[in-house]
Order: sequence, then structure tokens, then C-alpha cells
Amino acid sequence: MTNYDIIVIGGGHAGCEAAAAAANMGSQTLLITADMTKFAAMSCNPAIGGIAKGQIVREIDALGGYTAVVTDRSSIQFRMLNRSKGPAMWSPRSQCDRFRFSVEWRNILESLPNLFFWQDMVLGLIIENGSVVGVKTVLGASFGARSVILTAGTFLDGLIHVGMSQTCGGRVGELASYGITEQLVALGFEAGRMKTGTPARVDGRTIDFSVMHKQKGDDEGHFSYISGKGFILPQRSCYITHTSVEVHDILKEGFSQSPLFTGIIKGVGPRYCPSIEDKIRTFADKDSHHLFIEPEGVDTNEYYINGFSSSLPMDVQLKALHKVKGLEEAKFFRPGYAIEYDYFPPVQLYHSLETKKIQNLFFAGQINGTTGYEEAAAQGLIAGINAHRKINGESSVTLGREQAYIGVLIDDLVMKGVDEPYRMFTSRAEYRILLRQDNADFRLTTLGYNLGLIKNDRYNNFLRKKQKFAELCDFIKSNNVAADAVNPFLSSVNSSLITQSRKLSDILLRPEVGLSDLISLVPELQSRVGEIDFRTEEILEAVEIFIKYEGYIEREQQTADKIKRLNEIVIPKDFDYSRLKSLSIESRQKLSKIKPATIGQAARIPGVSPADISVLLVYFGR
Repeated sequence: MTNYDIIVIGGGHAGCEAAAAAANMGSQTLLITADMTKFAAMSCNPAIGGIAKGQIVREIDALGGYTAVVTDRSSIQFRMLNRSKGPAMWSPRSQCDRFRFSVEWRNILESLPNLFFWQDMVLGLIIENGSVVGVKTVLGASFGARSVILTAGTFLDGLIHVGMSQTCGGRVGELASYGITEQLVALGFEAGRMKTGTPARVDGRTIDFSVMHKQKGDDEGHFSYISGKGFILPQRSCYITHTSVEVHDILKEGFSQSPLFTGIIKGVGPRYCPSIEDKIRTFADKDSHHLFIEPEGVDTNEYYINGFSSSLPMDVQLKALHKVKGLEEAKFFRPGYAIEYDYFPPVQLYHSLETKKIQNLFFAGQINGTTGYEEAAAQGLIAGINAHRKINGESSVTLGREQAYIGVLIDDLVMKGVDEPYRMFTSRAEYRILLRQDNADFRLTTLGYNLGLIKNDRYNNFLRKKQKFAELCDFIKSNNVAADAVNPFLSSVNSSLITQSRKLSDILLRPEVGLSDLISLVPELQSRVGEIDFRTEEILEAVEIFIKYEGYIEREQQTADKIKRLNEIVIPKDFDYSRLKSLSIESRQKLSKIKPATIGQAARIPGVSPADISVLLVYFGR
């Protein structure tokens, strides 16, 4: 039996990030996947990022993960969403060539010296004395490991639904995985079923794009802090059309054969990404819904019908699509389908993503009840980091809610659990002004460097950026502009005039004034900017956001620091809550089950009241 430090089960978005992180930190790592041509396969929409998800990808990149790099290498349309709103809401999104995306991931993974591969399916875990020590595969192979990361996606007991037909599988054309769920349940784990779905794929040669609204991307943009400004691949447009009452009426004809409505599907589906039949039923007052027609790559005619996820019979799906403007002659590459799969409620995990029942076993991705490539990749990165640190006797890495969207994601999962597929939104984060997409490197790159995931040359460039940022902020805050130099411009933008010299920062605080305006008006500032010899636009954007929102940022940071103090009060790992009769019964039950590591974590458990927290504070001498 060949032995490794860490085995990663599954080559999806979580598995790829987990394997790369563990290998880059020095662990001899084995990645086991059923199909090595589908690393980080984009099973659903071939896009990365979006609201809150884009922030997560920036954070992965700042820590030394690869999702952002791969996205930039395969992007065929980039857009910064929510530009009309405040910078806390700006979110990058890229439409990707899904074939190139997998190829780029494979190129990166195969370049890592400590990472090895085995194409197979895992049948079960080898467990000794309450700790995982290896895996067994369908082909009869066994591998030893000091730690195992399970990232099975939708493959555990996967069941595909199209109308009244069911097929076993983790994706269309790919076998489901059996044995692991049954083994873990026998060991005392709680498991459940969830459901997700995907729309039909359509032959672009049969789409009439001329009657649809064309949606172009931005002229430039990138996810990774180390990517250049330009695009590598040719850029493609997306298109918008919409359903109608006629389309809805046709879809309703298939409701009697809907596995979703007839009770065949038992798993819980995502509230925020419903199927088209679910939308019609839930929003019965709506006569139409938008559909986004999105390309799957630069070398294919395949298009993704975003907004038309369905598990209805394929003839009903096609008949309805033929009544959509521009899709009258559309031909399927394949119909939409729903898939049910096993997951494990994440309250069974520590914040490190190690399971509470089996030592050195980590879960990451959809197995934890999440949905989305970005959420999975983030969990994979953290699981890979902590698996490596655990076997080397080092403390786990936990990101705070004020530190990263990744911290919000994992804290929500572990402390609150899930009753539906979890998707990240900006509204889930209480410190949105701190957790912007533009400052992910300021928040996390030093941590990535200390962990060994950021190389010296990249870290030195980050330090240069940080220095230039600080110097420019100091200059703008400490230097004045004369009234006669700025008043003509202020008059032109209907902003009140000044009567004496004012700090540049005071002028920049005005909503009508941008940093680029000041640069054109103040030669000394223009000269300072000219001294910045790299990533100039990135630095200028960071400076402008920081100065305009500094007051809000400081207040939010003060609030975060107060809450953070509760996280510094540690609760012993095996503390017996039944001893504290002053706690409510519900509190004792939930605290005993979740085992929070700090008072701050305990305060975020649903059902634990402020009065219960006061009891804990008194008991622990605070």
C-alpha cells in the first residue's frame, strides 16, 4: 500500500484547491478523481464570480489559491457588477470557456512537485482508533494517508431526474459514488439529501441572436492580483431574452410529470437558484422571467440557458423553449436535469473543516451543503491548509467574519448549519465595507505568505503596492489645493466652491469628485502618481475607495474589534454544559452538539440567547 501525507477525494473545485494547497505547503498529496479530463468541471453555469462570490474568488487568490488565475486564463467575458452602487457591493464576474478552464487547472496541478494522481473512485475510508488512515477504491487499490479530505460534490449516491426517468450518476454520463455515505452513517454521522439542477444546453447555430438584447463585457478586467490587464481569449457576448405566459402554460402541462412536484425528489433545492417550474409556481403573478443565453466557450456552438433550470420531461422543455423569442428553432445538445445527492450537515465540523467524529478527516464543498463553485473552492483551500497543518502539529487557520467572506461562509456552515443549499450573498456579511473585492490582498496576502502559499516575488510586489498606497494616501491627506486651482472644476460639477485652501482629501470626499479629477487639477499629485511604476490603476482605485469611505471603514472596524474580543475567550473543547443549570435546555443541547471553541462562536448559534452568553461570561470569569 502506497502512503501519502494527504489524500484528496474528488477533482472538483474544492478538491483542486485542497490538493494544490496541501502540495504547495509541502505535503505529499494524492488526488483521486474518476475523470482526469474534468478537473474543476463547470457542471452548471460556465461562470466564476458574481455578487459576493467574486469577493470569495479574490480572497482565494490573495491567499495563494488558483481559481482566480484559472478564471483569467479562460475568461471570455469579464464584468464588474454593481458599479452603480458603493464599492462594498462591487463584484467581479467572468464567463469562462469551460473546456479551457479544466485544461488550465490540469496544467497547474500537474506542475506541482508534491502532487500525484490516481484515476479511480473511492469505495470507503480506512479508519483505525477513531482516525482516518487511508482509502479503498473501486479498482481494488488501497492508499495510506495521515489525513483525508473528502470533496465528493454531487456524486455521493447521485440520482439524476429528467421527468419521470431517473438515472444513477454524479453528472450526466458519469457514475455516482457508493459506499462512503453508508460507512460514515454507520460511524454516527448524520447525512441528508439535497437537490440541484441545470438548464438545457442548446446548439448556438439554431439560436436567433438578432432578436435578443446583446450584453457585452467590460473592456478590461481580471480576478487575480497577479494577472495582466488584457484578455487572453477572444471575448464573447451574452444575450438576454425572456419567457412569456405562453411559455409558462406549456411548462405547467408537464407539472404532473415533474419529479419536483410529484414527490419523487426528496432532496431540498436551492432557494436562490430555483428551477423554471419552481419560479412559475412560486411567482405565479409574474408573466415572464429573464433568460440569459451564455456561451460555453470560444471553440463551441454550445450555449447555456441561464434561468431555465428544469427537471421536466425533455419534450416539455423543448416545446416551451420554442416559444421563447430567439429560440423558436433551437435544438438541444442535452436537456436540463435535476440531481439529488448526499450531504453531511456541517455542524459536524470544526472551523478547520475537520470532522468532529473522525480525526484527520476533512469535508469540503457541496458535501457540506453549499452550492456554487466559489464556495466549494474556498472550503477546499481552507481544508487543504488545515489538513497539512494538523498532521504537522500546527494550529488550524480560522478566518474571522471581519477578515473574509470565506470566514463568514465557514462560520455560517459550522455554527448555524444548513436547511437548504447554502449560497453566499453580501447580505450574509455584517462587515461588508471591510470585505471589499478591491482589498482582499491587503486583508489576506500576508497570511498566505506566512502559510507558504505566496512566493517571495509576489509578496515583495504586494509590499511595494502597499507602500505606494500608503504614500499616496498620506500625500492626499496632508497636502492642500488652492481655491483658484479647484473652483472652476467644482463649479462645472455643481459642487460648492471653496474660499481658501483645503486638504486634497476634503475635496475628494465630495461625491462629485473623483481621484482622476484631482490628478488632472494638481500637478504635484500628478507627479506622485507618475512615480507609481506598476499596477497604477489598481492602486489609485484602492486609494480613492479608502479615502472616500475611511470614516465608515473605521466605525465598522471598531464594531468588529468589540465582537472579536468575545472570540478571544476560549471554551475548553470538552466542556460539560450540563453543569450550568442556568443555561436554557435548548442552549445546553445546542452547545453540547456544536462545541463552540469561543464565546463569540457560541453567541452565533441559533437558539443561544444573550442571557445564555451572559451565563458563560460569568462562569469563565468575564
